[in-house]
Amino acid sequence: MKAIKTLGGVALLSATTFTAAQAHVSFLDPQAPQEKTILVTLQVSHGCDGKTTNEVQVKLPEGFVFAKPQPKAGWELEIVKGDYKKSYDNHGTAVTSGAVEIRWKGGNLSDDFYDTFVIQGKISRVEGGTPLAFPVTQLCGDAVAAWDEVAKEGGNPHKLKNPAPLLTVVAGAEHDHGHDDMAGMDMSGMAGDTVTLGDLQISGAFAKAMLPGQPVGGGFFTISNNGKTDDRLVSISSPNAGEVELHEMAMQDNVMKMRELKDGIPVPAGGTVTLAPGGLHLMFQKVKAPFKQGDSVPVTLTFEKAGKVDLTLKVLSAQGK
Repeated sequence: MKAIKTLGGVALLSATTFTAAQAHVSFLDPQAPQEKTILVTLQVSHGCDGKTTNEVQVKLPEGFVFAKPQPKAGWELEIVKGDYKKSYDNHGTAVTSGAVEIRWKGGNLSDDFYDTFVIQGKISRVEGGTPLAFPVTQLCGDAVAAWDEVAKEGGNPHKLKNPAPLLTVVAGAEHDHGHDDMAGMDMSGMAGDTVTLGDLQISGAFAKAMLPGQPVGGGFFTISNNGKTDDRLVSISSPNAGEVELHEMAMQDNVMKMRELKDGIPVPAGGTVTLAPGGLHLMFQKVKAPFKQGDSVPVTLTFEKAGKVDLTLKVLSAQGK
């Protein structure tokens, strides 16, 4: 199998020409506990034969469910959804479909640099000791590097030229670095300040702790407009970050995409708008110091009609609890 090829199918560099110094795409922590929601971190340490990486595609194995990728500044995010082979329980609801592939697109990761790509998900209905393969494809302009080989049962994965990153499921809680799934839970009681600005009330404010090497942070809160006039959140600023953008994640043609909301976020009269993981959110860029659990992040919100108000976001864990 050829690891690097042109998009037209003509080989540029065969797998046999990889040097030992070129590391594979791999997991920061290659183990995961059963029935836990965790963060898995993929390490991309080089490009395609020296070429800059513009896209990273990750196929998710059966048993890694309810996946949510971490946005990255400068990259477009897509989530491809499809059917699971099994049914999985999500707080009493049977779920048979979800994210099956994650794509970070339009980036510019030079071969001179290293970066990480993070996905939150739950290991479910997988026996202890089972290795889960996450095939990864790097796109570098007209070149492709595919890390998708999986050793046959009893085979030696270290002899593969283009191994897919493997996550080994650990039985029980002996490797418990995860958490119970927070999806659908009310986190307002764990979050920070509630402030009032005219007819607007902003509550449930929190940010997520940032992982090592993570270049951006996320912030969330709820805005209630108790008046009779529509308003709009037009901008955010913070002394803790060089830039704060308003973003949205939404489905388009069965693909989840993230985009900046340059025109702001409408807050209709008598309505409530919630910024939450997987939807509307703040993206802190050029962060002066990574957000740590227990810290706080001050921000100033600017509304089109109501004006400005200061708010403090309590930093929860990287999982938002």
